[in-house]
Amino acid sequence: MKHLIIPDTQVKADTPIEHLGWAGQYAVKMRPDVIVHIGDHWDMPSLNSYSGAGTKSFEGNRYIKDIESGILGMKEFLKPIRDEQARLRKNKEKQWKPRMVFTLGNHENRIARAVESDPKLDGLIGFKDLKLEEMGWEVVPFLMPIKISGVVYAHYFTSGVMGRPVSSSRALINKQLQSCVMGHVQDREVHFAKRADGTRVTGLFAGIFYQHNEEYLNPQTNLSWRGIWVLNEVDDGAFDEMPVSLNYLRKKYGQ
Repeated sequence: MKHLIIPDTQVKADTPIEHLGWAGQYAVKMRPDVIVHIGDHWDMPSLNSYSGAGTKSFEGNRYIKDIESGILGMKEFLKPIRDEQARLRKNKEKQWKPRMVFTLGNHENRIARAVESDPKLDGLIGFKDLKLEEMGWEVVPFLMPIKISGVVYAHYFTSGVMGRPVSSSRALINKQLQSCVMGHVQDREVHFAKRADGTRVTGLFAGIFYQHNEEYLNPQTNLSWRGIWVLNEVDDGAFDEMPVSLNYLRKKYGQ
């Protein structure tokens, strides 16, 4: 099995999205069996500080703009994949239809938190606005782990009763005792271990995959590694991880 991992993309209005098309082209080249987007594709700044009636009013136009920006970015990623699938059908070649899994992140979960804070929004906004199922994604609830070929995916894994994200890939393995992949953290980190029977176990912080800098970060923390991952020879949680940097994708497809 081959898995392609897309870390946090955090699309919002006026941020570049052409790198998502590069990732789609790379997916066509690699033909993964599974594509996992680890979440936080929609940045959702319109709901960043929303905490219910009487504090900050809900701004519907900004919300719609956030949703539309993320959908546009997702279509950019999926276009090369859909084009290739159409070509294969037309030429009656062997079909390629990867399983596509999207694990909702804390940024998408701002939608649920806004509805919880202000019941008047119930029915007006919701995860349905993201149109993920319509675009072919299997949607996994926020913080709900999903195991695929022995690898467990979630936007992040928690540690302790307060539910805070684990602090390192080593802590991830020590806590979960199995191969896990998560996003949420700005930079990449990998930790390796073995089970008693010799099976390899890997904890992977996948990093980020966007071009823009975040205003809340400083010049040093905005230098985090950016890219996607291919997990080759995935079998019962063991795999060979291959990072693919944004710079590589830019050089290969950004001409």
